[in-house]
Amino acid sequence: MIGSGYMGKVHAAAFRAAASVFDLSATPSLEMLADIDEETARIAGQALGASRTTGDWRALVADPDIDLVDITAPNLLHEEMALAAIEAGKNVYCEKPLAPTSAGSKRMVDAAEAAGIRTMTGFNYLKNPITALAKEIIEGGEIGEVFAMRGWHFEDYMLDPETLVNPWRFDPHSGDGVTADLGSHIISMARYLVGPIESVTADRDIVIPQRELDGEMRPVEVADQFRALIRFEDGAKGTLEASWIAPGRKMAIGVEVWGTAGSLYFDFERLNELHLYTTDQPRGREGFKLILAGPAHQDFASFTPAPGHQLSFNDLKVIEVRDLVEGMMATNPPPWPDFREAWEVQRVVDAILRSSADRGWATIADS
Repeated sequence: MIGSGYMGKVHAAAFRAAASVFDLSATPSLEMLADIDEETARIAGQALGASRTTGDWRALVADPDIDLVDITAPNLLHEEMALAAIEAGKNVYCEKPLAPTSAGSKRMVDAAEAAGIRTMTGFNYLKNPITALAKEIIEGGEIGEVFAMRGWHFEDYMLDPETLVNPWRFDPHSGDGVTADLGSHIISMARYLVGPIESVTADRDIVIPQRELDGEMRPVEVADQFRALIRFEDGAKGTLEASWIAPGRKMAIGVEVWGTAGSLYFDFERLNELHLYTTDQPRGREGFKLILAGPAHQDFASFTPAPGHQLSFNDLKVIEVRDLVEGMMATNPPPWPDFREAWEVQRVVDAILRSSADRGWATIADS
């Protein structure tokens, strides 16, 4: 694993837990941890249970005892690290966004596919049993033909300009702030539930023009929020929004889908709940039905046999790691979402940036 920050800790915990929750084809072990220097890696390695540590990620990639390279480093470093791992014949698990641009993401896709390398990208919100239930309802026709959706991802961890979280997020070379960071999640959700996106028209804002970086206030070059109208390839329409300065919102990633026979919605601030409405209800009894996640839903029973006993953000990573480990087995289908799906998400991000700059519609095919 490369990187031992917040997501590195989440990944390490998920790898440890996966074998106890699921009957895996192989038990993963953290053979080596790389970080920015030897001492940082040593301290983190002790906490996370790494067998060995290094301050040189290239040594990790080249090590013959490593089968899978897990990249949780800053966005700007993903491409170089993944390409080196692919060249060394390693399978690669990488956090989202895959790369700051769709061109960089495509280079990673092409290299992996040419080498026959299996890949996975960390869109763990797709692994929620409630998300899978929503997809099942939509694909089963329970709400009819989908004609519209709206999606949002709101948090407030960047609201205070003097309390900086991850300074690298404000480097424009790492991606366009919230568009890449939170936007990629809601784009992936829209693609998963409704389908490929054909075009967008978008607007993005820098609301807080200066932030404290390296002890001084500096101008900001990346977006704090964006909103977009979208057209899906099948003709459905929708909206997408994201903000990391939404006061009071902590983990509001939500989706509402409208069909000719009903609708559904869910929000990850209550990630074990789905609301379903169908148009066939008796007059005077119309309303949304609340469905609580339970053992009847995909993967839930592996954690607890009791409905309403809630899963957490970290549990979604455990499910993701289960899919990763099983997908690395040569006799099984490759894991998903892979680098190609992450590239498709990044193409939408790039189209949002083009549209915002040009003040018009942008086609995903041009990304």
